[in-house]
Amino acid sequence: MHTMIIKWLSTKPGTITIRERKTAHIPHYKVLLHNDDANTMEYVVIALMRVFGLERKQCERIMLEAHNSGVSLCTIESLEQAEHHRDQLISLTLITTIEPV
Repeated sequence: MHTMIIKWLSTKPGTITIRERKTAHIPHYKVLLHNDDANTMEYVVIALMRVFGLERKQCERIMLEAHNSGVSLCTIESLEQAEHHRDQLISLTLITTIEPV
């Protein structure tokens, strides 16, 4: 995600002159679900639905990918939101990490 920062200078009433324009990059992070042997597949699907508010089919796909390959991408988002989702999943006993994109 990018945020545009504009510094402007008004030279006449009712007019705006753009003096400087910068684009600030907001870093994003991957929320990763890791396979574990402690939780049932159904429990993982329900936990993902609860945390992310996704449809069951999407959560089943994420769970199966983690089960079959060891890790699955849940979402990509800002650091604060990624940390929040990671902490929620960990509190539900799921193995979850975040990493920069």
